Amino acid sequence: MQHFESRSDSDLAPFGPPPAFLEPLPVGRPSIARGITKYFESRSDLALFGAQPAFTEPLHVGRPNIGSRKAFLSHMNEIFSRRWLSNNGPLVQEFERQIADFLGVKHCVAMCNGTVALEIAIRALELKGEVIMPSFTFIATAHALQWQEITPVFADIDPSTHTLDPEAVLRMITPRTTGIIGVHLWGHSAPVDELQTIADEYGLKLMFDAAHAFGCSYKGQMIGGFGECEVFSFHATKFFNTFEGGAVATNNDDLARKMRLMKNFGFSGYDNVIYPGMNGKMTEVAAAMGLVNFDAIGEFVQANRRNHEQYSMRLNEIEGVSVLPYDDREQNNYQYVVIEVSDDLPVSRDEILSALQAENVLARRYFWPGCHNMQPYKAFYPNAGLMLPNTKAVADRVIVLPTGATLPDSAADVVASVIRLLTSA
Repeated sequence: MQHFESRSDSDLAPFGPPPAFLEPLPVGRPSIARGITKYFESRSDLALFGAQPAFTEPLHVGRPNIGSRKAFLSHMNEIFSRRWLSNNGPLVQEFERQIADFLGVKHCVAMCNGTVALEIAIRALELKGEVIMPSFTFIATAHALQWQEITPVFADIDPSTHTLDPEAVLRMITPRTTGIIGVHLWGHSAPVDELQTIADEYGLKLMFDAAHAFGCSYKGQMIGGFGECEVFSFHATKFFNTFEGGAVATNNDDLARKMRLMKNFGFSGYDNVIYPGMNGKMTEVAAAMGLVNFDAIGEFVQANRRNHEQYSMRLNEIEGVSVLPYDDREQNNYQYVVIEVSDDLPVSRDEILSALQAENVLARRYFWPGCHNMQPYKAFYPNAGLMLPNTKAVADRVIVLPTGATLPDSAADVVASVIRLLTSA
């Protein structure tokens, strides 16, 4: 296993040197790679207007990365031989140990998925009343609170980072506030220090939704050890997956003990239930997938980085389009390629999306239109948007592009060619 524990470019050598890129592909040259042979000379070449799609198979934002099939099948044979399929099996224990070591934390509590991990962490922290969080995140963050009759209070984001704005958090604190959930969106860290200062000043619990941030760092320290705890998702669409899974990382011994009880119905021994709990356990099969993919994580990061740099080179040349950068001083998983589209372009964000999707580039609107505009929150807080102008602006201009280890070499060329044609006079 190759860890990435430093902050300089030279220290990223285990993932290989930065890739060498071709010159930008002008409109009118062929784009030829796996599953594609197509010219883009005029708008009539766009599938949106009747031409054949650029790709014969859809390119998804979150196509699963898969490590060694041979190693996975070896683990499966061991599972069948032991007949130990769940209930804290040896592979789950090894998975937790490796993840905790990698993150530099005392405890990793593996779970069946990221949403259950959020719910258990929230319950273990004994949050109640109101908890402040961003609206610009996946809906599971809000649902994990609402399911436990805790009110999610949506604070605005910093438009440059897409993460919680500390000043906006301060504006939303009331006597009923008990906690803050920061979200490390796209793998970019939330303002950890500022949020911790606010939490300390007002006596609030601080935790982080780190679903996007496995393998990323903040000020040189791996994300996983900040706040009371940090919650990861290992869903199939994440760059590092366990088929379906999640985990909570923490340095708090008491919190880890409570969460281990809670994920297994509160059992302490065979017949002794000492705490209210649920079934949040990770299976041995999921842990096997996690161990195999953990061994390949360097390859996944290298592929993501190459894709991000190719997209950046092609798209940053187009006026009115910019790729959200990663901080090269930190360790990044490069899991998401996020572009922002200016309002000054002659076409809208959604028109660009339609054109890309017609080419079988299944780009997405993340996290449009914001949690506050989804049910039941839209009905509960119909005027929440008045406090969230940056959330609306970012949600209206963001496009997330396909990436991953299986992305065709020419994907960035196709995306750039489509956008150039749409935005040209």
